[in-house]
Amino acid sequence: QAQLAESGGGLVQAGGSLRLSCAASGRTSIMMGWFRQAPGKEREFVAAQSVSGSNLYYANSVNGRFTISRDNAKNMVFLQMTSLRPEDTAVYYCATSGRIGARRDDYDYWGQGTQVTVSS
Repeated sequence: QAQLAESGGGLVQAGGSLRLSCAASGRTSIMMGWFRQAPGKEREFVAAQSVSGSNLYYANSVNGRFTISRDNAKNMVFLQMTSLRPEDTAVYYCATSGRIGARRDDYDYWGQGTQVTVSS
């Protein structure tokens, strides 16, 4: 059973940058991804990458501003976030899936989340 631990969240001003990290235990997963949940909203997809790197997915709202990457040797996934906006404020979760894609229901292991707050 995989265990995931996120780090790197914090408070940043609008226009700033943050880099989130997630360390996973267990076997390397086919997909590793990031989701986020703002207060009063459903958890939504942010970005995901396959183990080969050839399958890459981004939500429209973050495309061009966020970059996902993986270090398969260390079983880690990263999310570089730039040009942050107040609407990016949320708890960010990393998750793993054994299926190619970005469907939230396919992701079966989740971290505890890390808070990202963007002030205006």
